[in-house]
Amino acid sequence: MKPKSIWLTRNLIVLSLISLMQDAASEIMYPLMPLFLTGVLVAPAIVLGAVEGCAEVAMGVSKYFAGKASDSRGRKQFITAGYGLAGVGKILVASSVIWPTVLLGRVIDRLGKGIRSAPRDAMITNSVEPEHYSRAYGFHRSADTLGAVIGPVIALIGLSVLNGNIRAVMWWAIVPAVLSIGLTFFIKEVKQPRTENPKSLTTKLKLPNSFWATSVPFILFALTNLPDTLLLLRLFQLGTSTTHVVLAYIAFNIVYTLAAYPAGILAENISPHKIYAIGLAAFAVSYVTLGQLSRPGILMYLVVALYGFFPALTDGIGKSMVSSVVPKQSHGRAQGVFQSLSGFAILFAGLWAGALWGAGKGSGSAPMTIAGLAAGVMAIGFFVLGKSPHLTELAIEELMPSE
Repeated sequence: MKPKSIWLTRNLIVLSLISLMQDAASEIMYPLMPLFLTGVLVAPAIVLGAVEGCAEVAMGVSKYFAGKASDSRGRKQFITAGYGLAGVGKILVASSVIWPTVLLGRVIDRLGKGIRSAPRDAMITNSVEPEHYSRAYGFHRSADTLGAVIGPVIALIGLSVLNGNIRAVMWWAIVPAVLSIGLTFFIKEVKQPRTENPKSLTTKLKLPNSFWATSVPFILFALTNLPDTLLLLRLFQLGTSTTHVVLAYIAFNIVYTLAAYPAGILAENISPHKIYAIGLAAFAVSYVTLGQLSRPGILMYLVVALYGFFPALTDGIGKSMVSSVVPKQSHGRAQGVFQSLSGFAILFAGLWAGALWGAGKGSGSAPMTIAGLAAGVMAIGFFVLGKSPHLTELAIEELMPSE
């Protein structure tokens, strides 16, 4: 009998703690960003979509190159550099007096995220056995999102102590950002398996057809996956106070935190496509409802909390499915390609939604409803895919070396 493998490894614990700290830093700023840009700096809604879209592109491009390079040069150096750049970006955002500086800061911040993300995600899968990819990603996402609960709580405390001074609160994010950088030095580099035949290695590093079959549906959905800052802007437009927007965001992150790890376990025992489909359904209901609401209230809180199931049931599971259909030597490249293409798709989503937002005289009803309906269609598609043979099983023969 094959001995039971250990999934809670040292690297997974350290990487989860790092993500917790960094997400706490990011989420002190993030729920305040729509009001900071459109209120304090008086920028139009399309700027908000463009800022987040450009940030996603910077992240996507850097994910591709960093992920590919980490397959041969090691993961740790990219992870450390990425968290360092994120700290620089946050300083720029906090010190901004015009919106282009926020754009620069967000691009540098997300550039850092791109440099670290694919190598970090590859290191997670390199540190555990394939049967535990979903569980490991779920654990990491839960820890990461716990930071996203802590961050907004700190933001609320800051708003109270500093009399609503949004800029001053943003400076508080620097402390956990620095702590996350320090923790990267406790990561243990995972040596990649070597081959004596360079041509054999080149063949193995090519992304198999199953990678594209797995990734393309996720990327298509990203074309209508609006940046979360637009969702927060919608809450502000409904007349919700800054405090209550942050509280709603905390509710979203609590659900995300509690659901991500169980979702990973379920994905190991049930078709991951079906779990992903349920996440898309949560997105669809939340977006359509928020698009049709005319004022804040208890329903608003409920649908924002429901929205927390979307990333919990899709983010880690999507990454694990991508990793499960490629050899470990190519995990960095696979995550880089997948996440970079998703970043470009989200840029498109942010731009079309921001433009439609402005055309609707500042109303987010139309873009949110359209995005929600598109997610509903995709949910049906993923549920149907869940009834077909698992892609990982279909990829086994493709990944096996030929005789």
